[in-house]
Amino acid sequence: MSPTGVAFWRVFNLRMIAAVFFFCLLHALSRMLAWYDGEPQPLPYWLFDLVRFTRQTLLTGLSILLMMALAEACLARLHLNRWARVLLQAGFVSAGAVLGTWARFVVANWDFQDVSFMPSWFVSTAVLWTLFGGLAYAVMSVLRSDADARDRLRQAARQREALEAQSLEAQVSALNAQIEPHFLFNTLANVKRLYETTPHRGRDMLVSLIAYLRAALPSMRRHESTLGQELELVRNYLTILQMRMGERLSFDIVAEPALLATRLPPMVLPTLVENAIKHGLSPLPEGGRIEIEARAEGADQLAVEVRDNGRGFSASGGSGVGLANTRARLAALFGADAALELEAGTPRGVVARVRMPIRAGERAGERVEGVMA
Repeated sequence: MSPTGVAFWRVFNLRMIAAVFFFCLLHALSRMLAWYDGEPQPLPYWLFDLVRFTRQTLLTGLSILLMMALAEACLARLHLNRWARVLLQAGFVSAGAVLGTWARFVVANWDFQDVSFMPSWFVSTAVLWTLFGGLAYAVMSVLRSDADARDRLRQAARQREALEAQSLEAQVSALNAQIEPHFLFNTLANVKRLYETTPHRGRDMLVSLIAYLRAALPSMRRHESTLGQELELVRNYLTILQMRMGERLSFDIVAEPALLATRLPPMVLPTLVENAIKHGLSPLPEGGRIEIEARAEGADQLAVEVRDNGRGFSASGGSGVGLANTRARLAALFGADAALELEAGTPRGVVARVRMPIRAGERAGERVEGVMA
């Protein structure tokens, strides 16, 4: 529909016609009450007069509404300044009042033959309805301007949300940039230390590390990964560490196959595992065990737990850089729907639990074999 047609039907529609009808009904009722002389009148006659007065006023009201719609159609096509627009609107409202008053006279002459034309009545009625129409037009314009302002605010809010989403993506990229060196440098330090103590195991570990980095580094730059990919990275990482720590480290990874395609922020799970190794198991002479479990909670919630039997909260209060960045990434991506929870393990250690929503269609991924060691 053309802008002219949109402007016309925006004014001349069923809702506006209904508003005019109820106004004319109230106007006719007020006139009858004003003319009431105290003598009772039979109900049929009273209702007849009410309908007749409503019909007469409705002719004028609809004429003014039609002219207001035509004025809006003209304004949609013409580019006028403020005062020219006001003059055009006033002219159309006045024309509608005059036409409506003339229609009332014609209908009255049709109902009651030989009705004489009274110029004073015609002028006063046309002027009164011009004032009514002008006031209604002004109120409608104010309400329409308010509605347009709300529409602009909603559009601005949508644009702001889009900008915030871009800002969150940039924030996630920046947080990734902080996490990647933290993870990589600690891994290289472990390789260096093992290479200095047992060179043949260092060489084997270096080969494993190269294979791991070939798979891990590309995923660090992605905005999204999957649970299966993250578990594979963790398996490789723990395998490398197990070569260094020997019997001091054992691990177990359990995940429901249907959840392996669930989307996951990259490096969240490796960061939790690294934190458990660094603060929980490494300080203990006897080492310990890492258990990782991924399960569904309800129909749309994923829970991933990293449990260790290390030193527990005495070594770290859970406020390190890696955990803080992980919390920030989860909040940036999922808001209040995701969380990182830390609790004391039994009999010792720490349980780090990540909860996040499962999006529709993500629970039927390809099967990747679980790993146990």
